[in-house]
Amino acid sequence: MLTLLATLAAALPARADEFRPAYLQLVQIDAESWDVLWKVPAIDESTVLKLSPVFPADTTLVEQIRSTYALGTAVQRWRVRVPGGLAGRSIQFPGLAVQRIDVLVRVVRSDGSEQLDRLLPTELAIEISESPGTFEVVRTYTVLGIEHILIGVDHLLFVLALLILVTDTRRLIATVTAFTLAHSLTLVAATLGWLRIPGPPVEATIALSIVFLAVEIIHVRQGRASLTAQRPWLVAFAFGLLHGLGFAGALAEVGLPQTSIPTALLCFNLGVEIGQLLFIGAVLALIAAVRALARRAGLRVPVWAWKVPPYLIGSVASFWLIERIAAW
Repeated sequence: MLTLLATLAAALPARADEFRPAYLQLVQIDAESWDVLWKVPAIDESTVLKLSPVFPADTTLVEQIRSTYALGTAVQRWRVRVPGGLAGRSIQFPGLAVQRIDVLVRVVRSDGSEQLDRLLPTELAIEISESPGTFEVVRTYTVLGIEHILIGVDHLLFVLALLILVTDTRRLIATVTAFTLAHSLTLVAATLGWLRIPGPPVEATIALSIVFLAVEIIHVRQGRASLTAQRPWLVAFAFGLLHGLGFAGALAEVGLPQTSIPTALLCFNLGVEIGQLLFIGAVLALIAAVRALARRAGLRVPVWAWKVPPYLIGSVASFWLIERIAAW
């Protein structure tokens, strides 16, 4: 448990929904013309990641590149003309292996169909296909959901706090189910535009929810009566609504294919649940292994050791809370 907490604490500056791959969007204007949007992480306007897409050699620039910078991201927009179109041709990313960053590529065709791919640092090019299939959407958005929850350190800390707080198996299943149902509802509502709440307050409140659970762990261990101890599923549901808004903010960075919105949304949510279950399984397995090793070695856990997890979780979450309020 302490090893796991130390690993999560090492990611102290991380934010659960800070989804930071490079992003290339191509919107088809006609058979040979495309509007290009290129987003890449940057420290400031002059310190930008050395990475850019390279189009086929016969590509010509129709409109000059327009550059802006905001919130740690450099954004460039321009228009290109590719004789014969892009279908079946490749876009290269020669600096990808050096920069060690993923690239999301979204292609929006004039017929409304879309292609979405994620390039890893080992892949230096993407081929633009004629039209996407259902399998492509399912695979891409499921993987995005899994990756998002597994790099979302504060979502993981919240789930970890629930695991520490709820020790009964049946109550734990009910609590995790309530959390899943709640964040699924707000993920769908926010992604489809039915619910609009600014991101910074949501991020700060997510950090506050983790602080709350850390305090509740201490109260429960001290024998104090609390709503969380009596009905943990109710608290998990309430805070799950907030975490779903955080998931939706990350999904908004990627976008949804207009011809496959239900499939993409379902698969992203499914990926989040798979990642969450993987994390829970890993934590429970780690706890069981540590307990077994301690029994075998005849070690006795100090009386004060139970205080370490909630205080460490609460300290990390408090740091996030202050950081996010200061960033408004």
